[in-house]
Amino acid sequence: MKTRTITAIIAILLFFPFVILGGWPFYLVMFLISSVGLYELLRMRQMTKYPIPIAFTMVLLWSLVLPETNKLNLSWVYAYQREIILLVVLLLLGYTVLVKNKFTFEDAGFMVLSAIYVGLGFHYFIEVQASGLEYIFYAIVVILATDTGAYFSGRYFGKRKLWPEISPNKTIEGAIGGIVLALVAGLTFHFIFTVHQSTSIVILVSILASIVGQIGDLVESAFKRYYTVKDSGHILPGHGGILDRFDSWLFVFPILHFIQFVS
Repeated sequence: MKTRTITAIIAILLFFPFVILGGWPFYLVMFLISSVGLYELLRMRQMTKYPIPIAFTMVLLWSLVLPETNKLNLSWVYAYQREIILLVVLLLLGYTVLVKNKFTFEDAGFMVLSAIYVGLGFHYFIEVQASGLEYIFYAIVVILATDTGAYFSGRYFGKRKLWPEISPNKTIEGAIGGIVLALVAGLTFHFIFTVHQSTSIVILVSILASIVGQIGDLVESAFKRYYTVKDSGHILPGHGGILDRFDSWLFVFPILHFIQFVS
């Protein structure tokens, strides 16, 4: 627990100044973190022995993470994003022929899906940050409250398993406790820093974000269970890897962006 706490404090002190600052420094940190996350996912499937496909997939990842803003003077990359995706797919499929199916169609599909999963998750993190710091910190508060509520509710009240085949320690009571604390934390944040004109919308979004965040956590657990690994990586002592910490974020921020767009 001590190592976990120290790592969390250091990570917050290093990460959040970039979130607040925004611009190039923030984008570079997002590119770095997403690259590590993608590499962790590929390593789970033992695909790090394919450096050329990994290079293609990293290019795809970066094109997906790239923000829509023109501040980077790279708007042409975003404009040709579909072509980049198609080009990377064709290169990966061509590589399967070049190496005589030592790198397979399934491997290529896993790489493309992994890049989309990680890349778009961090892309929408950037987009929400561009919408206003109150939105991004609201989402982070809801995610952290969900984790905290689920942990303590599950520890003290948990009896019925939520999904034992995927995550044996998670309980239904813990999931409900996470939603309740997320709702309380989200509303508290909203009353201090208004995130929407309608409190009813904040209530609904807080509940939805908590549920979606827990699904993201379960997805990461399913990956680790399937590939028989304890953590996605070891870059964060006491926490695991980048994906272990950002699994909920990759689901919540796209949903939050969609809600912002329609509301």
